[in-house]
Amino acid sequence: MTRQNKQRTFRLFALHEFIQDHFSKSDWIKVGYLTDSLELIEDHPRLLRSLDFKDDDYEGNSLQVLSKLISESTSNLYEIERFVEAKKATLIRPVREMPEFVSTVQSVTPDRVITFAPDVFRIPAKTVESNVLSVMMPFESKFSGTYTAIRNVCARLGIDCKRADDIWDNSILIQDIFDLIFTSKAVITDFTDRNPNVFYETGVAHTLGKLVIPITQSTSDIPFDLRHHRALTYLPNTEGLLKLEKDLEKKLMKVFS
Repeated sequence: MTRQNKQRTFRLFALHEFIQDHFSKSDWIKVGYLTDSLELIEDHPRLLRSLDFKDDDYEGNSLQVLSKLISESTSNLYEIERFVEAKKATLIRPVREMPEFVSTVQSVTPDRVITFAPDVFRIPAKTVESNVLSVMMPFESKFSGTYTAIRNVCARLGIDCKRADDIWDNSILIQDIFDLIFTSKAVITDFTDRNPNVFYETGVAHTLGKLVIPITQSTSDIPFDLRHHRALTYLPNTEGLLKLEKDLEKKLMKVFS
């Protein structure tokens, strides 16, 4: 074997090692077009079939076809090498730092996490604040007593209590709400009157892994899918709001201890 043939054989083996591990059916078809050898690839009795079914003979079939392609034309070798190098580049992903873990339900990062990139919100350049409680409820005046009761508890415990109408950092309200939930350690959601905005905000909080504390004036207002979560019930009168303060204080002492 001449030196030139030996070098070409080594290049063939190097290509084959990569191809048998990383090529898909579409990759073989693309190589067929690049080398003007589509017929050879599609008409081979076992190549694509053994690939599809992960049969043991795929290794031999792929080497056989690759060898034939290269033996037919030296230019084929260069075309396949260029294609493989481009394929390798797509497989190499830059190592990224672990993103900030914003969940407040999990005490430690679980083995399996997901990352997401919402297009409705922007991920704020902010961190979770260990002393912030956000409140999701309608802004109607009938809930002012409820919000006052929550703020009274937070004042006694030294917790920073916030509602979306307390801030104006963005031109879009829902972005302020997302920022507030994102940075909060816990979120109180009032399901009273089945307010759709509160349901939406609860879903956001659950998706971000936030510790959610549901409250309601009637358990029938809690959606069926959420009834397995324990909720604090209260009446919107003086006695009922004082009881809410007492129940919330017990809960928040544990959460923010």
